[in-house]
Amino acid sequence: MGAGPLVYAAALCAGLAAWTAVRCETAPRRARVLFVDGAPEPNRLRAYWSAMPEFFRERREWLCAPTAVLLAVLGESVLPLFAGAVAVPLVRRWLGARSRGRERERAADAVMALCGSVVGELRAGREPGQALLVAARDSAEALGGAEAAVLAAARFGGDVPGALRQAADAPGREGLAGVAACWRVAVDGGAGLAAGLDRLEVALRADRRRREELRAQLAGAWSTVVVLALLPVAGLGLGAALGADPLRVLLHSPGGLACLAAGGLLETAGLMWARRIVRAGEAA
Repeated sequence: MGAGPLVYAAALCAGLAAWTAVRCETAPRRARVLFVDGAPEPNRLRAYWSAMPEFFRERREWLCAPTAVLLAVLGESVLPLFAGAVAVPLVRRWLGARSRGRERERAADAVMALCGSVVGELRAGREPGQALLVAARDSAEALGGAEAAVLAAARFGGDVPGALRQAADAPGREGLAGVAACWRVAVDGGAGLAAGLDRLEVALRADRRRREELRAQLAGAWSTVVVLALLPVAGLGLGAALGADPLRVLLHSPGGLACLAAGGLLETAGLMWARRIVRAGEAA
């Protein structure tokens, strides 16, 4: 096969481009945590991503398909197509987990903003129910699907703490349980609601800051894992540069198929092991 090193380099660049597109939101968030918390994100990667076709922006897992087709053409084998078909649902599941994680973070940020808004309205002289109604207009995402129940309870004198506790069952909105507790103490014991919510907001922000710092510290470990996972691809390019035909050996010989199967199993086991180690650090 006369593809040569340039074609293998093109395949490597295609894989790296797909990985970069999937990971395009991680680096700006890490930089924001390490340097200036809350600063606006850089727009360069987003501009590159928006220039891609709409289908790939909405279904990023299908970026595995053109890479699999390219490898199938270079290796003259259907095995990369099967691998691509298996990779699409796995990548979709991973992207779904990341999307749900971002939604939880946005909900937690909205809960903190709601606490601050309610405190501001209370100190401006509003009643608790009115303060919650006004603050919810700017932080509606904090209440999620229970927004109507919470606002109805605040408007008509219902059980606001009960409605807030129900809203706290949604992922990322656990801080609403603290709001409900502060509300209950303020109503039953006459304690200051503004002071309690102020302390709750400080605690939630400190907890988020700790989580972000931990993620930033673990980002180096994830980068090492990604580099090690891409070493086999670099090995294919090196073999092509030396004049060999690694894809033909791997895909068209018994020994190559055995090495490919063993390498795939070891690669999967290594990624799962590294993921378990990093997840254990995040849980701690």
